[in-house]
Amino acid sequence: MAVSGFIFIGFVLAHMYGNLKAFAGHDAFNDYAHHLRQIGEPMLPHEGVLWILRVGLIVSLVVHVYCAVVLWRRASHARGTKYVTKKNTGASRSSLTMRWGGLTILVFLVWHLLNFTIGKINPQGGATNDPYNLLVDTFDVWWLTLIYLVAMVALGLHLNHGVWSAAQTLGWTGNAAKRVRAKRLALALALIVSVGFSLVPLGVLAGIITK
Repeated sequence: MAVSGFIFIGFVLAHMYGNLKAFAGHDAFNDYAHHLRQIGEPMLPHEGVLWILRVGLIVSLVVHVYCAVVLWRRASHARGTKYVTKKNTGASRSSLTMRWGGLTILVFLVWHLLNFTIGKINPQGGATNDPYNLLVDTFDVWWLTLIYLVAMVALGLHLNHGVWSAAQTLGWTGNAAKRVRAKRLALALALIVSVGFSLVPLGVLAGIITK
C-alpha cells in the first residue's frame, strides 16, 4: 500500500504541474496536452508512453484498493467485540477520514476521467476536442468547482495521513527527529497538492483563466 501510494504521489505532482499550465493560456496548456501524447515517438506509437503510464496507474490503483480492503478487514476481525467509543481517541482528522476520504477520491476519479479523458463531457454542451476550453467550461460551473474542491480537501487529508503511515511502514520514523520530518513532509505534500490543484478551478471562477 505504501509503495503504490508513492507512485500516485509522483503522478499527482506531475499532473498538478500540467494543470497549472492553464495559467499560461490556451496555447501553452494545449501544447502541453499534445506533447504528452507524442512522448516516445517514433520508437513508440502515438500515446504509447501515456498508455504505459495508464496501465501502471491502473495496476497501482487495484493494488492500493485491495490493500485497503485487506487492512480494513484485518482490523475489523482483530477484536471480536467493539471497543467502547471514546470522545477523544487522539487520532488525527486525517486518519479518521482515510476510508471515506479514499472512497470519495475513487468516486471523484471516475467522474474526472469521464469528464476530461474517457467520455469528455462538456457540462455546458460545448466542444470537447479542445482541452483548455473543456477545462474552462467545466470550472465555469460553480457546483462542479465546489465538487472538485471538496475532492481536493479529501485528497489533502488522505495524503497527510497516508504519507505519514507509509513512512512508518517503510521504517523512516525510527526516532523522534525522523518522525518530525515525516510529519512535516506529509503536511507539505498534502498542502502542495491540494492547494496546487485547487488554484486552476478557482482561477476560472475568478476570471483569471478564460477562453
